[in-house]
This record gives sequence, C-alpha cells and structure tokens, in this order.
Amino acid sequence: MPGPTMFVPPRRVRRGAALTLVFASVLAAGATAGSWGMDRQDGGEHAGGRSSRTVARAVDRRAVEAAAAQAARKGKSGSEAAAEVVSRSGDRWSAVYSAREYEGFQRALDGAYVGVGLSARRGPGGGTEIDGVQPGSPAERAGLRPGDRVRTVDGADITGRPVTETVARLRGDAGSQAPGGDAGKSSVRAAAAAPGTPVRLGLQRGDRSWERTLHRQRLTTESVTVDRLRDDEAPATRIKVVSFTKGTGERVRQAVRAAERGEGILLDLRGNSGGLVTEAVDAASAFLDGGLVATYDVHGEQRVLQAEPGGHTRPALVVLVDSGTMSAAELLAGALQDRGRAVLVGGSTFGKGSVQMPSRLPDGSVAELTVGHYRTPAGRAVDGRGITPDLVVRGDAERRARTVLSGLGVGS
Repeated sequence: MPGPTMFVPPRRVRRGAALTLVFASVLAAGATAGSWGMDRQDGGEHAGGRSSRTVARAVDRRAVEAAAAQAARKGKSGSEAAAEVVSRSGDRWSAVYSAREYEGFQRALDGAYVGVGLSARRGPGGGTEIDGVQPGSPAERAGLRPGDRVRTVDGADITGRPVTETVARLRGDAGSQAPGGDAGKSSVRAAAAAPGTPVRLGLQRGDRSWERTLHRQRLTTESVTVDRLRDDEAPATRIKVVSFTKGTGERVRQAVRAAERGEGILLDLRGNSGGLVTEAVDAASAFLDGGLVATYDVHGEQRVLQAEPGGHTRPALVVLVDSGTMSAAELLAGALQDRGRAVLVGGSTFGKGSVQMPSRLPDGSVAELTVGHYRTPAGRAVDGRGITPDLVVRGDAERRARTVLSGLGVGS
C-alpha cells in the first residue's frame, strides 16, 4: 500500500473504491510488527531508503490491465506483467499486490495483524532498534525491551537496511528483499506468514548478544491513546494517533469530548503513516464546526471532503508532526493548520499527497495506481513537499509543544 492510496479490500473492488490515504507498504508491514511509524529522523530516508520529495506520476491503468490480460491469455502471470508496467512508469507509489496480501490490508485497517508485537526505529550507525513492545505479545513474553538492537532476522544481517524491510521480515513477507538484493525490482508482493510461524532474531543489549526465536500470533493494535498532562502550567489532554484504522475518528471525538473544561489538547501525529481518509475527516470534525478539510482529484475530476458541524472549536490545540507523519495524517494536519484551528509543532511531514485506486486483475491480484492528488483547504499541494509546521523544532518537540499550548490559553 504505497503512499496515500485509494484503498479498498478486494471483495469491494467491484462496488467502487472507498477513499483511503495510506502508505500501504508501511501500514501492512508496520502493523505486523506492531509499528505504524517510519524512520523519525528529519532529513533521513523513508520507505526503503528513498527520498519523499518526489511527486507521484499517474500510471495508465488501461496499459496495466491490458498487459495483465494479454499475459493471462498466453498462460503467463498477469500480475507479473502488470508489475513490470508499473515499474517502468517510475511511479513509486503504484504497485501490484497478491489478493491474499491485499486482504491483509483490510485486516490492518481493522486494527488486526499477524506479528511479534514490536515497533522499530532507525538507530545509531544505521542499525535497527526496538521502539516499543506491545503488552501480551510474543516480544514481551521473550523479555525484549525498547532500545534493544535487532541485528539479524532469520540469519540475515539487517544493518543499514531500511526499517520497513526489517518490519517486513518480522512479518514473514516472502517478497522482502535480502540484503544486497535488487530492492528496486518490481514484483507482486507476497502474503505475510501465518500465526504460529517462527522468526529468529539476533539481538544486542549493551555488551550482551543473543538469539531468540519468537512465534508470530494474531494481535490487535490500539490506534488512539489518551492521557492527561498535569505537570505543566496548564493542564492538557494528549491524544496520540498512530494510524487511521476503523473507529479512529470516533475515538478522537470521544477523547475531545472527555477533556475537562479549561484543558488544552495536544494532538500527536508523529509517526502516523495514514489510513482511512474517512477516519481522518472524522477526526477533523472533532475540532472543526464543519467546512472544508481537503480537495482531491480523480482523473482530473475535483472532489471535496467536508467536516461535520458541531466540533469543539474553543479548546487550544497544538499538533505534533514529524517526517513520519504521512498521507491521511498530513491531510488532517494541513486542514487544522489552514483553517487556523491549530498550531503545528515539530518537523516537516513526509509529503505523500497522491491518491491511488485499486483495479482487480484477471488472476485476482490488485493493482493500486495513482489517479490524482489532494490539496489542503488553502490549495496547498502536499505530494513531494510535505507540510511545514508553524514552529520547526529539532530536539524535544513535545516540550516545546506544551509550552506553546500553555501560551495559547485553554479556551472552554
């Protein structure tokens, strides 16, 4: 699921596409490992080591479908032929996926995944470190901790490899590239491993090195966490949104409604790789009293996304963003910034503003192809540019955000 995408599960393809803005490869792979994040270093690499500052180009859907159909008539793989057309197009966000993997995206958007319960981040020297361990997961039972370094996965050295590749290996994606392999070669993505399958990790903690075999299991992830900040001059509710899976918008609404009178709100979208655009619009509706959230085009036809009226417009609002804020999360951040509803603090966002829609191929695989781009309420293009926060911070962005929130006053 590359980039902001028009995503719809296979069983719904024939009934029309539901709009989704999501970095598919990160969402599916990241969910499996328990992480929706990206490398979180400003100016670093994203998505397999490529720069985010490239505008997606539309792929000719008819050419992709024709290549697949012609190959199928000759008894060859239609999906491989389609993938070759996509590869030649130069569109980094379009891709071809097996039917089974595409169905896995639906489970990921439902907040379910198969994995070991780890989130990963880029560590010093190009290594991969554990960023978080999900309670009740195989990783927690194995005693793994944040800060532990993952050196190998099933015997393959992952030093210097993209975090997304490491996550795919943890998931058991048979299509993941081996170190030194042809990472740029287009292919049909393979399905993730089943629950119960083993994965052997080479780990390091300080001077200690060891190996541990974990067994994947089906897990669920919570897209929204809420806590109250009491150790500041002004009380605040912190809402952390890691992805826009089903129900996320309503959970954000509930958190805003539950905030005590006089509290400001800190909305943390760092490391959020996107998700269902309807959920992002729902989240925007928690803070806006109706009005424009974004515009987008599909094959040149302009469409609009509107917030529902009745949102809480008075509480002070600060939004934390970084280079891992992508797709639907950028749409939400851009709307709140353009509408003058929030102050954005942190680093520039990823810059994934293209829209993909699915097309079913003869062999049951699905091609997700770029069809257009979205813009913020002020007409700003996001793709290849990202969103620059009102206050660019390197270092402790959350501390600065809380200072800004205190200075804004709390509203009512």
